[in-house]
Amino acid sequence: MRRVMVRYKLKPDKADENRSLVQAVFAELQQSSPDGLRYATFAEPDGVSFVHLAFIDTADGRNPLAAVTAFQVFSANVKDRCEKPPVVTDLTEIGSYRFFG
Repeated sequence: MRRVMVRYKLKPDKADENRSLVQAVFAELQQSSPDGLRYATFAEPDGVSFVHLAFIDTADGRNPLAAVTAFQVFSANVKDRCEKPPVVTDLTEIGSYRFFG
């Protein structure tokens, strides 16, 4: 299983647009329900910093988000919306409590 965290900080005038794009991703995920993916997005208290957590557990290692049209739209111009660009960090689980369902 691959665990990834992505953090970025938006330009203040892009926060609402970003939220809408993220919500569209989750709406499509609810409809398509891809296997092998656990995904969450969080806004930090400043309202312009976001954290995405993706846990990918597919037989071929492919990320199901890549096939989600709304995620492709979200990703296409994310750097243009950012004050600080996305930083991707691979995570190694040390322990968890009820975190994975």
